[in-house]
Amino acid sequence: MKKAPNKVNVFPQKAECTKLLNIALKTGADFAELFFESKNEVVYNVYSTANEPTMVFTSGQISGVGVRIIKENEEIYGSINEYSLAKLEKFVKDLADSFVGKQNTKPLPLGDSKPYVKAYEKLASKDDIKPVLDVLYASCKEMKKHSEFITQATASFTSSEQTVLIVNSNGIYQEDERVRSRLRFSCQAVNGEKNSSVGEAPGKSCGLELIDKVDWKKIVKELAVRAVASLDAVEMKSQTLPVIIHNGFGGVIFHEACGHPLEAEAIVKNQSVFSSMLGQQIASEVVNAVDDGSLVGEWGWQNFDDEGNPTQKNVLIENGILKNYLVDIKNGKKMNQSHTGSSRRESYKHSPTSRMNSTFIENGTSTLEEIISSTKYGLFAKSMGGGSVNPINGEFNFACNEAYMVRDGKICEQVKGATLIGNSKDVLRKIDMVAGNLELAQGVCGASSGSVPADVGQPTIRVSEMQVGGAKNE
Repeated sequence: MKKAPNKVNVFPQKAECTKLLNIALKTGADFAELFFESKNEVVYNVYSTANEPTMVFTSGQISGVGVRIIKENEEIYGSINEYSLAKLEKFVKDLADSFVGKQNTKPLPLGDSKPYVKAYEKLASKDDIKPVLDVLYASCKEMKKHSEFITQATASFTSSEQTVLIVNSNGIYQEDERVRSRLRFSCQAVNGEKNSSVGEAPGKSCGLELIDKVDWKKIVKELAVRAVASLDAVEMKSQTLPVIIHNGFGGVIFHEACGHPLEAEAIVKNQSVFSSMLGQQIASEVVNAVDDGSLVGEWGWQNFDDEGNPTQKNVLIENGILKNYLVDIKNGKKMNQSHTGSSRRESYKHSPTSRMNSTFIENGTSTLEEIISSTKYGLFAKSMGGGSVNPINGEFNFACNEAYMVRDGKICEQVKGATLIGNSKDVLRKIDMVAGNLELAQGVCGASSGSVPADVGQPTIRVSEMQVGGAKNE
């Protein structure tokens, strides 16, 4: 990867930013922040049913400024899609007038914007998109030709280029450039009244070269096989048993049930099952988990967080012991803890807060084969779907997209309708085996500061006992 030079597009320069910060602090605020953003996004969708594949193209662009002013524990936030200095001055003054008082804080001198890593090679454009379109068309045809039962196949490519400038009264003046691209493949199989749908959506922080980084041929072939095989899955019977959760997107359970409750925003509101538990054992000794925003080129990677601080690897759980929370500047002040480079927002329209980047359980010492062979009777959740969690008490339920019964150490029949039900505290303590096949999977995480790209992940793990819901009664 190369270091990219700073390029402050049409954003205001330091002197203008300092003036805006002083206006924001005029009525006695302790902290002021400016978040300038310019973002372009293109989407290519290819659909294939009974006819030849067809393509639909969409694009969008946003630009604007988010202004945050904090006085003690009270925050005022507003956004405007203008870069005009005169209009910005008026907008900032109107926001500052939400407070009453005299200026007692001056902005620190703004530092120099640090160089950042450029992880992309080629930006997406309508003039040079043919290689991507060839992949989308070919993938749809590959899925459709697998079986007469495949009734629909879709493929899409999305790429966005976001440039930001983050300025605050603590002396931060930092630019960053985020380029992300994602492929999505899905297919549907129908046989009489039976139907199934499967999909995968790999993504990276890169440009058009994503099609060379992803083995799309393997992905679409496996999707077609899965879709047809799923037609014969039998209904899952509700029961309590050992559950093996596969790698990659299996990490969504840890992300939702454990990651969100470790964010400072939940901690300061006492809305987390893990509040006031630093240094305590919350998981079995085989569990080590991190959130790492510094994994260059990954979907959840950024050079700097959305408060202008470098991202970093944060150890959350070590040998089962809770080591850290994910902390932003505002909540860190309330907690008397330093920030962890974990502040994120969807766009300039959103105030930032503590969020995850790439959150995963680290590799263990077992193998997938050992985990399967040592399970006399259980469920193998090979592919996870969506679910819900209550961060206050840790209770969750998640659907399995693809699951199999395990008998005498062997994978047997596929089941459908399996739902994993549990409590994050309980499940973490019951993880008794962790494999060494860590994989990350890409998603979009929603919370109070909007929707942001995030990686989930884990190696294959086994939970010694877990409740599994299903529609079968006997």
